[in-house]
Amino acid sequence: MSKLEELIQRYCPDGVEYKTVGEVCVVLTGGEAPDDAIKGKEPIGDCIYPIYSNGVGENALWGYAPSYRIDKVSVTFSSIGTIGYPTIRECYYTPIIRLKVIYPQNDSELSVYYLKYALETVEFEKQKSSVPNINANMIKAISIPVPPLPVQEEIVRVLDTFAELQAELQAELQAELQKRLQQYNYYRDNLLSFEGREDIEWKKLGDVCIIKGRIGFRGYTRDDQVDNGEGALSLSPGNIQDGQLDYSTVTFISWAKYEESPEIMTYNGDVIFCKTGSTVGKVALVRNLPYKATINPQLVVLKEITCNVPYLAYILGTNYVQIKVKSLAGVGSVPNISQKALSEIEIPVPPMAEQEKIASILDRFETLTYDLSAGLPAEIEKRKKQYEFYRDKLLTFKRKEA
Repeated sequence: MSKLEELIQRYCPDGVEYKTVGEVCVVLTGGEAPDDAIKGKEPIGDCIYPIYSNGVGENALWGYAPSYRIDKVSVTFSSIGTIGYPTIRECYYTPIIRLKVIYPQNDSELSVYYLKYALETVEFEKQKSSVPNINANMIKAISIPVPPLPVQEEIVRVLDTFAELQAELQAELQAELQKRLQQYNYYRDNLLSFEGREDIEWKKLGDVCIIKGRIGFRGYTRDDQVDNGEGALSLSPGNIQDGQLDYSTVTFISWAKYEESPEIMTYNGDVIFCKTGSTVGKVALVRNLPYKATINPQLVVLKEITCNVPYLAYILGTNYVQIKVKSLAGVGSVPNISQKALSEIEIPVPPMAEQEKIASILDRFETLTYDLSAGLPAEIEKRKKQYEFYRDKLLTFKRKEA
């Protein structure tokens, strides 16, 4: 018999009482960031208290403020878009509106660390809206098992150990995946090297597509953003991950702002390219758009492409083009390449049949590298599922009858 089984037999042999989160916790809705807050990843001056918004890990950190709102260990819970990801916050912080903050009431025998694991198991019904969201009342209505504290503490100990081991293994798998990515980049660059070939035509990028960006006076502010899905997806450099589009963290803008710039409305089969900032040069072929979309001011969209579209996305990601882009963007505090300079970059354009063959080869290689159904990403996903199964089993109790 394990230590946990012994504790359950000792403290709750007849079952465990289930309570709603509202009965045992304080649930707060985040507020807007203070006027004197500073957005960024590092504290500046008196702004030393972190502000968290939606997101996972480092992506959840919005900035810092000179004052804090929550002064106790709490659990934050994303309430819009990618719902969930309960996270322990062990420092003073100021959540902003997309988060819900949850911590045990003073008179409830509930460990905040146990609470975090219990909230991880919650699944919400899929909603019809384009951006799922939940409110504080929905969180308060969640029913969780509340065993005696010794049982809670043992579950936390076991799951902490399991999570640590799982994280170490995942880190090893991620390191191996990075090696695969390096191999893929090397193979791509060699496959797309046409040095010494006289049958290859070199064309300016502007001759094989049109390049459109957001016009300056049509930029948008926070007031144009919508949180309830009543608007269009605005793609940003953050949505481009290793040449793929990731829609897990998204920003939406109003329909009026979307319709204001029809020339940058973005569709499957377009190519997006980052023209400014530290991520200048990031590129992705637009696939599997979940919503109507546009681009933010850091991107341009390539349309009316006359060569093979995947081929163009691949060639723009090569080391040759990336070095050229970065040299044209400069080394100032905010690197930037103009649309005109981008259009002047020359790229190799082999015959269409060769373009299609190269794109097909790289598509297959890319699938082996990225697809969750193959290779290391599948193993990472498998380990995640194992952890979730083990966690859910530990947090399943016989319900104590009233």
